[in-house]
Amino acid sequence: MFGFLTQRFSSIFAKFSGKGQLTEANMDEALTQVSDALVEADVPYELVKSFVDKIKSEALGKKVIKSLNPGQQFIKIVHDKLAEFMGGQGQTSVSFQIPSVIMVLGLQGSGKTTSVAKLANYLCENARLKGKQRNILLASVDFYRPAAVDQLEILSKQVGCAFYRSEKKEVIKAALDIFDYYKKNQYEHLILDTAGRLHIDGKMLEELREIDGLLNPKYKILVIDSMIGQESLKVARAFEQGVGFTGAILTKMDSETRAGVAFAFRHELKKPIMFIGTGEKIGELEQFHPGRVADRILGMGDVLTLIEKAEKNIQKQQQDDLSSALSSGKFTLQDFANQIDMVNKLGSLSKIAQYIPGIDRSKLNPEAIEKGEYEIKKFKSIICSMTLKERLYPRILDMSRKQRIAKGSGTNVADVNLLLNKFEQSKQFAKLFKGGGFKNMFK
Repeated sequence: MFGFLTQRFSSIFAKFSGKGQLTEANMDEALTQVSDALVEADVPYELVKSFVDKIKSEALGKKVIKSLNPGQQFIKIVHDKLAEFMGGQGQTSVSFQIPSVIMVLGLQGSGKTTSVAKLANYLCENARLKGKQRNILLASVDFYRPAAVDQLEILSKQVGCAFYRSEKKEVIKAALDIFDYYKKNQYEHLILDTAGRLHIDGKMLEELREIDGLLNPKYKILVIDSMIGQESLKVARAFEQGVGFTGAILTKMDSETRAGVAFAFRHELKKPIMFIGTGEKIGELEQFHPGRVADRILGMGDVLTLIEKAEKNIQKQQQDDLSSALSSGKFTLQDFANQIDMVNKLGSLSKIAQYIPGIDRSKLNPEAIEKGEYEIKKFKSIICSMTLKERLYPRILDMSRKQRIAKGSGTNVADVNLLLNKFEQSKQFAKLFKGGGFKNMFK
């Protein structure tokens, strides 16, 4: 996600880091490269020109060239303008009034139905973190795509939300039936999946307008496939003119998309990006924070989002237990296995890397990352083949025990020894966190 822009921007600004000198000439050169990068990322040319002009005007107006740290100040201006174009640093957290109907719109193939389930999961998880529960109903009137209703029913079970299938065969009658069921059973939210098409057509928009008028949804969320580039802006304009919408979910942001739509959407449509889909799993939906995205694009990482992912995916007791083991120095192989589980819950190593400041993802070796992930899986298999006593007291692992463990895990004794060496290194690392340093990383 944003890998293309991050790589390009990092190389452009590398010369300006630290105390690098900045002149009007090399600033122009940098802005030309910024312009080229954004055009390649499928941002409309007129928007790129406006963006670059604003940066240059502000940089010269603030006399950046004569400042004590010209490079840093120039990069900050670029960062702030990136955030501004994508929605502003002050874009507030997404919240939904209770009760409310949430109508989800979009074309076929955009990930609309999956996004309905992801949104429900997001609302449930946010409530859980506050010690609350959400009573959400999922339903669909997408009768045009084969098995769309069945798909949502399956996803609703994964999320743990209620699902209602109307027996009405006509879209409008089914929508009214679903709405009556939602009201009678006093659900907090109804998230309604609507019919999409392969392209915009009048019949679809008329149908959506009629549902909108009858159900009067509090929120209308447009799901946009970020991989279709500038075409997505045309789709969004058609939906805005045809039925209107509150905000958008950008899907497939984990793909090789060049992220131009994320940069252009707010400025062009005057509508917020509410969420971005970062993978196919139900939990892979993030709230869109313009400032944090600007951080990622400029290679500054995104620690706040990583912490939020940890809070959502890792139980507080697990965090406390591990931080206690680390701070006390009593770190066992069982703790090591728990640590592996916690990392896995945050995503793949390549996904985690995008949130960590200082990591140049363009220089990460995909083969090395794949090897590291394979090694982690192998280590977990080895630990699972041990008895609890062996996990707690690895010093008792003689050759006979190692051979048994290797056989049980489908590895060899050399792999077991490699795990034990890595574990010893982790124990030394853990000593650095005595006094609760690790615990503060999750706070």
